[in-house]
Amino acid sequence: MTSTARVRAAIVGGSGYTGGELARLLLFHPQVELTQVASSSRAGQFLHSTHPNLRKLSTLRYCHPDDLTGCDVLFLCLPHGSAAQAIERYRGLAPRIIDLSADFRLRSPALYERWYGHAHPAPHLLNEAVYGLPELHRAQLRDAAMVSGHGCNATTAILGLAPLYRAGIVNQDIPLVLEAKVGSSEAGAAATIGSHHPDRSGAVRSFQPTGHRHTAELIQEFGVVSNSELRQTIAFSATAIELVRGVLVTAHVFVNERIEEKNLWRIYREAYGREPFVRLVKERSGVYRYPEPKILAGSNYCDVGFELDVEQQRVVVMAALDNLMKGAAGGAVQSLNCMFGWDETLGLEFPGLHPI
Repeated sequence: MTSTARVRAAIVGGSGYTGGELARLLLFHPQVELTQVASSSRAGQFLHSTHPNLRKLSTLRYCHPDDLTGCDVLFLCLPHGSAAQAIERYRGLAPRIIDLSADFRLRSPALYERWYGHAHPAPHLLNEAVYGLPELHRAQLRDAAMVSGHGCNATTAILGLAPLYRAGIVNQDIPLVLEAKVGSSEAGAAATIGSHHPDRSGAVRSFQPTGHRHTAELIQEFGVVSNSELRQTIAFSATAIELVRGVLVTAHVFVNERIEEKNLWRIYREAYGREPFVRLVKERSGVYRYPEPKILAGSNYCDVGFELDVEQQRVVVMAALDNLMKGAAGGAVQSLNCMFGWDETLGLEFPGLHPI
């Protein structure tokens, strides 16, 4: 669908970090008019009361979710579990929905129940929602009425590893071991004892050594790119570090054949040579010879690098992104661009800052 008219967009749950990033992006998107931002706790307050960077850029006030009116596309930035409970009401407000929560990321009701501990409240919609990662599902996004967001850790891992699974060189008889180092904004805007400055400052804290729910997305998406059900064990851990924005995933992948570095370069260049928001970062020297989340803050890029351990037939893959951008709001806007047939980079051109 290609149109020159500005699309009317609204956000539900706009007072959190992801909602704020989404509002920032949509306010400057040349094809979008941000008409409403809803928050049950902030109704009547100005948008800049929670997002001070938007002061003087918008006169919008938060409305209550019950007061939302119709629009062309509705973004849901709600706590996990909330969107699924009220999805039929939201579908009545807009013909196209982009849900940034985990509620519709998984196609399988059984996989959802396994990883979230309860049956899905709207299982009939799981197959309708398109997993909103354009690098894997660009064609399906074009006609999608409902798009799911993607976990920021999962996005980082999937973009780092998908080319190897697509090439069929991953030894699935050996577990995939990976760790995500994440910034504090991943925990959301609500304060907790873990985010209290004296406890968080200087921390390198393992908070999810096993059982991370984003593992389910890896199982699903690696199965998709492999074109077969994943039989491999995935051992995924997450560690909090002193960083506000950003994710760095380090993965250890054992391959099923002897390969040379030039083979890996070919695989990754074929996968990402034309992708606007994935960059290959592997230099011979320098501080930034591998992906570094710090310099990606505010950008929609995912940087991917690798090193080959020939003796062990192991590839160490490193991938980094801004969890609030490519891992959430930026990825949602990129999906929006695909849905409406626009240039995928619209509203997402900011390159990040250096130094920062």
